[in-house]
Amino acid sequence: MQSINLDKFEKWYAANFESKLSGLRILLDDIEPLIQNLNNNFLVKKEGFSENGLLIHSISIGNGQKRVLIWSQMHGNESTGTKVLFDLFNFFENSGELSAIREQVLSNCTLIFIPMLNPDGAITYTRENAKGIDLNRDAVDRKAIESQFLRDILDKFKPHFCFNLHDQRTIFNVEGTKNPATISFLAPSEDERRTITKGRTKTMAVIVAMNNLLRQAIPNHIGRYTDEFYPTATGDTFQKLGHNTILIEAGHFSNDYQREITRKYNFFALLQGLYYIAINDVYDDFKDYFNIPNNEKKFFDIIYRNAMIFEDSEEKIVDVGMLFKYRVSANGALEIYESVEKTGDLKDYLAHKEINLNKKLYKP
Repeated sequence: MQSINLDKFEKWYAANFESKLSGLRILLDDIEPLIQNLNNNFLVKKEGFSENGLLIHSISIGNGQKRVLIWSQMHGNESTGTKVLFDLFNFFENSGELSAIREQVLSNCTLIFIPMLNPDGAITYTRENAKGIDLNRDAVDRKAIESQFLRDILDKFKPHFCFNLHDQRTIFNVEGTKNPATISFLAPSEDERRTITKGRTKTMAVIVAMNNLLRQAIPNHIGRYTDEFYPTATGDTFQKLGHNTILIEAGHFSNDYQREITRKYNFFALLQGLYYIAINDVYDDFKDYFNIPNNEKKFFDIIYRNAMIFEDSEEKIVDVGMLFKYRVSANGALEIYESVEKTGDLKDYLAHKEINLNKKLYKP
């Protein structure tokens, strides 16, 4: 199986990632100037509008027979994939020593990108759109304008492969390890039995290629998301319709709450996936997909050990498991706050940070 040279990859990325995008909250206003500055190799279309009338762009490049559709930020608070797409656009504009990979991808594939499917949700920093609809559970009813827009492109373009880019919470570890799941993959199911169809094996083969590259860079930080069948989910629906769909879930890396390190490895995975699709006509190397460890939910952002709390007016000494949550303040800034998720004996849980309160009162 052919793979990109990781050292050259690292060198190119350090010099060329899209530095104008950073942090957790990426808005339409952040990406529109970058879209306007794309070179003439890209075709930019104003395809539709969100529920609140914000523009949704499609961006296409390449002239090959293999059609690939890629979208990001269908959940407004999951922006890592959006940053990755603009890193990828920089690669297509200036690939340096990796120009042979660029040529293979663009000569063999036609790519359509939707860098921000849910611009309203990006403003409010929520999963849902302006009408409270989770677009990733709206693939069948298509009550949201944004869901209709995505399906229209799917039906017209008829992609052979799709990449559905998401962020996953900091709660996930790689099964059997104490490592956070920095990148997780999923080949969505087509039915409740999770049948291994021909389409799913193609999806799995692409994931195997991505995993083979990433495990050189971040061994034991790559997980496999649950393939439980969700009949209204986008990936499951598109897979069932015959459009082989790969989910990439960007997760946590140590001390990387802005998802900038994760972003790099997400970029590595996506470009490797596109390269594998470009140079292969047979996708039967899929069995190692099942050797990727599952995700587990064992992490808290902080565990306060030996904390004093009051429960029913009674003093108790417990562990307090806390997750960071986010909201947009009245002045439009993204705020972070602590949310207590579990108290008790948390010795079997992991934490990105531990603080021993030595029986002092826990104060959020």
